[in-house]
Amino acid sequence: MRKNPTSILAIACILAILGIIYATTMPQWLSKNDEALADFSTERALNQVEIIAQKPHYVGSTNHELVANYLKLELNRIGLETSTQEGFTLNNKGLLVKSKNILARIKGTNNSKALLLLSHYDSAPHSFSKGASDDASGVATILEGIRAFLYSKHPQKNDIIILFSDAEELGLNGAALFVNKHPWAKDVGLVLNFEARGTSGPSYMLLETNQGNQALIKDFSDAKAAYPVSNSLMYSIYKMLPNDTDLTVFREQGNIQGFNFAFIDSHFNYHTQQDDVQHLSKTTLAHQGSYLMPLLKYFANIDLTKTTATEDNVYFNAPFTFINYPFSWVAPMTIIALGLLILFMFIGKAKRMISLREIFKGFVPLLGSIIISGLVTFLGWKIVLEVYPQYSDLLNGFTYNGHAYIGAFVTLSIAICFAFYHHFSDSKITMNHFVAPLLLWIIINGFIANSLAGAGFLIIPVYFGILLFGIFVLTQHYSLGLNLLFSIPALAIIAPFIVMFPIGLGLKILFGSAILTVLLFGLLLPIFNTFRKGPWIIVFFAVSIGFFAYAGYHSDYEHGKAKSNSLVYIYNANTNSAVWASYDVNLDDWTKSYLGEKTQKVVGLNSLPIASKYNSGFTYSATAPIVDVPKPTISFLKDSVVGNNRYLKIKITPNRKVNRYDIFANPKMNLYNFKANGVSTSGAKTNRLEREGMHVICYYVVGNEPLVMDFYINKSSIFDMDLIESSFDLMSNPLLKVKPRSDWMMPTPFVLNDAVMIQQKIKRYTPPVNPPIQPAPVKDSAVIVKDTIKPVVKPE
Repeated sequence: MRKNPTSILAIACILAILGIIYATTMPQWLSKNDEALADFSTERALNQVEIIAQKPHYVGSTNHELVANYLKLELNRIGLETSTQEGFTLNNKGLLVKSKNILARIKGTNNSKALLLLSHYDSAPHSFSKGASDDASGVATILEGIRAFLYSKHPQKNDIIILFSDAEELGLNGAALFVNKHPWAKDVGLVLNFEARGTSGPSYMLLETNQGNQALIKDFSDAKAAYPVSNSLMYSIYKMLPNDTDLTVFREQGNIQGFNFAFIDSHFNYHTQQDDVQHLSKTTLAHQGSYLMPLLKYFANIDLTKTTATEDNVYFNAPFTFINYPFSWVAPMTIIALGLLILFMFIGKAKRMISLREIFKGFVPLLGSIIISGLVTFLGWKIVLEVYPQYSDLLNGFTYNGHAYIGAFVTLSIAICFAFYHHFSDSKITMNHFVAPLLLWIIINGFIANSLAGAGFLIIPVYFGILLFGIFVLTQHYSLGLNLLFSIPALAIIAPFIVMFPIGLGLKILFGSAILTVLLFGLLLPIFNTFRKGPWIIVFFAVSIGFFAYAGYHSDYEHGKAKSNSLVYIYNANTNSAVWASYDVNLDDWTKSYLGEKTQKVVGLNSLPIASKYNSGFTYSATAPIVDVPKPTISFLKDSVVGNNRYLKIKITPNRKVNRYDIFANPKMNLYNFKANGVSTSGAKTNRLEREGMHVICYYVVGNEPLVMDFYINKSSIFDMDLIESSFDLMSNPLLKVKPRSDWMMPTPFVLNDAVMIQQKIKRYTPPVNPPIQPAPVKDSAVIVKDTIKPVVKPE
């Protein structure tokens, strides 16, 4: 390597280019409190986050109401009149909750349609999440942005509506309440929604449109956000996936489009106890602000009735720029690229610089690198999971040392590339072998043109590679500087995906990053022309080993990088028995102190499946003491036969502070005209309640308000319903005296956790045949309220 310093210079230049790309992705500075009052201040926004995210504030908690009151006061403080909107909604997944939205409106001088600024203020339940990133960061961004906007007295034609929505974490219910019930909804022309799915990293812009994106992309480009991070590949994939932001409700139920802005790095903190101010990246918060201010000023002054389009644009960000062009260009650009490559190949062959034999031989190292890198990474990650079973504790699939594993497998893939090209290629035939990756990229873009046009921008780096190949063929000129210059588009456009894919989709997708690394290596092949590849195999293999060693050294848990675990107490009122239960695969000392050293698998607990993000079920259980937890009162307010149908109205009243009810029914028992607390499922296509399996509804309780269900069933159906009543007070319940977790542990997110649960049948109370003259009251019993309609002859 000492004899070839050019290779060291080339690697240094590539690393420098990557550093510049990263540095220009998002702000690297923080605006202070002494920033001009007309400008967005990251520190002022952070102060808001600290206040909002002092404690968990999930729906139904005391802190939830305190945060709501604080937000109204803050909007008043900057001169806005606020209003609230409350009401029940039942979404199409059976989630029922009473939401409380907080609103304000700033009148414009010549309103076309209103611009809506949106963020939710509730935090995730079950996991003691303080919600600093998700979504106090979004709320704080809007509060600080609106304050600065009003202070600047910037011209404003359109009305601006501020909506701090409720119950987003439960089922987007607050957004649905606004879209379907609030009179302002019909005035909204565009939404800017600020969200989070992690605690750091760049904020990505994601569109929500029912038709084409062309008009919105042009407007986004014209607004000139300083650090745009987005591309149409994410847009195309996002439109194919089941989306779940508040903005989705606006698009699907109100035909209102808009922009999401969300950051996803440090995904391991998402919905956990570690979503606090300490883990929130300050530069990420600054990035959110860098979007809001220019977009707010721009969209407050354009005609929002002209933001719809039928055509889509390809778009992507590059350092210092944002580029877009129509989808219709993708196929022609691919065909032109193929034509140019063939032209240069024939010119090169005519000049005896290019050999078809060597071109085809160039596929050997390329395809060999792709196959071996993909397999090694795919199997390697499975081996890592066997060596470190604790990684399965993190349900989101991205470990605390996940970036080290990305580095390990990417550098290992580069070492594999050097090894293949060391054995199957040399500097004399590099440009012949360069044709293979160019052809493969053109084939990939041909598939993209037909199936995933949003990724059409991936042809851009190929054009630069073809031009570099053409320059070599026409001039026989080769220089490191020229090769590095023409490599910049490939590094700027493709390299970020190598990291973004596993962050967004989990480390299980690392093999995709490995394959993409090889494909990028192919586009950079001319740079490696004069490399002595043998030593670089050793260098990158050694770097990979270093990353693996670093990851292994940091594989344990610690405070701030905590192990998640779960524990619930379940009392079965039907059998008068109780158990401890856990969702964990790997039990620790804390959970074993309740579940025992010799753990037993759960029996029957998953027969009533409780909904969770990753469909987690109970794994272990152990007998628990029976404590006097008050059961709910079940009242059959109406039970009558009407024609061929049986009509039921059932009221379930809690007799303790509760947070959630899960209602189940035999799948053979169809429910018709179903209502819960007076509302029916939005968007129902038939009068039969659509449900999966046994689950009917999940009701998150606010203020201990009872659950009232009324519905019809076929009179011949056997009535068979169950309920699970849950309170989120396991850790503080004096009857159970559960000891605190160690500081390197935290509640598992995405599951019903730290709960005291009562499971029982929903049935009518039947008094004894020979009751005593003066019977003692039956505690927590179900009661019957007589109905004037003829009762069923044989009640269930």
